[in-house]
Amino acid sequence: MNPTISVILPTYNESENLPIAAERISESLSGFMHEIIVVDDDSPDRTWEVAEDLQKNLPQLKVIRRFTGKGLSSAVLTGMGIAKGDLFVVMDSDLQHDERILPEMIRSLNDRGNDLCLGTRYTNGGSTGKWSLFRVGISRFGNALARRLIRQNVSDPMSGFFGIRKDVYSEVKNSINPRGFKILLEFLARGKEDLKVEEIPYTFRTRVHGETKLDNSVIRNFLLALLDIRFGEWISPTFLLYAMVGATGVIVNLGGFLIGEFFSLPDISTGISFLDPISSSVLLGIELSIISNFLLNNYFTFYERRYEGFRAIEGFAIFQAVSLFGLILQIEFYQLLHNRVFSNYSFSTGIPIKLVCDLISIGVAMLSNYFLNSNLTWMKTNRK
Repeated sequence: MNPTISVILPTYNESENLPIAAERISESLSGFMHEIIVVDDDSPDRTWEVAEDLQKNLPQLKVIRRFTGKGLSSAVLTGMGIAKGDLFVVMDSDLQHDERILPEMIRSLNDRGNDLCLGTRYTNGGSTGKWSLFRVGISRFGNALARRLIRQNVSDPMSGFFGIRKDVYSEVKNSINPRGFKILLEFLARGKEDLKVEEIPYTFRTRVHGETKLDNSVIRNFLLALLDIRFGEWISPTFLLYAMVGATGVIVNLGGFLIGEFFSLPDISTGISFLDPISSSVLLGIELSIISNFLLNNYFTFYERRYEGFRAIEGFAIFQAVSLFGLILQIEFYQLLHNRVFSNYSFSTGIPIKLVCDLISIGVAMLSNYFLNSNLTWMKTNRK
């Protein structure tokens, strides 16, 4: 029995490519009952309007225009949520995915009984086309990291071109992260252990119209996806990114201190007896780490809520105040633990009490800073 096919096309600024892609997909699936579902994130170039015009000649085409909850993975899930087909196929509308392998993907799922099939660029017969060596290297490195998180031995887990049975989708849909970086990776990582997967090679085409959607958020979103799959059940992946940025701040802090010592910066006298003298090298290290942490958090950890232009000055001022509060909290918490809680306590292992108190106080300050920065510095509002 021939299955019904649902092709999901997430779109954003693809008004020039979509008519060509829709026609080619329809031709490739002419022997199958099928529907094409365009999920557009309210494209400025009015891709959704172009899609609606296409419905005159392609009655099997459906259009969803989204105003909220935007993103590639959530767009795919939105399309799957209304799909009527027995088999789902996800592909881009930018003409880079080869629609000519669609019949083979359907045979893989329907005739050969696979749960999932994916178009791959990295097996015999597949190719990345005209990619630069740098982009190929980045892609292969990302795939290598992704393969460590999945049970299946596939060459291209980061592919955006794949097919999946509706029943397989239904089994895992509630566990899929709609904000995931690559939706295929979500299905592979969260699917059943004995998931049957087949790879079908194809050559990745060069984009003809429009621009690639790659930007400096790609690495961030990729890391978030990996952290969510690996640790998301226990801890926020955004917090883990925040902690990673904090770790780089330690290195910057040390570097600033060493620079200050190299130039023999003088100590500072404030007139406050319990503070004096203050090392200028220490202050330099602290301030440089605050600056680097703000920049990395702004353009990495909290990218979607980032400050831009002169608004970044406002954000940095808030971040500086939060950092100062965290420093005071760390010092006060250390004093509380060292002078009261553990004042008459010793570890049988010989671990210094001061070290334990310092580690705990660092942890408390980090959690406090993360909470304040998430809800104050980078609260959800327009930063542009």
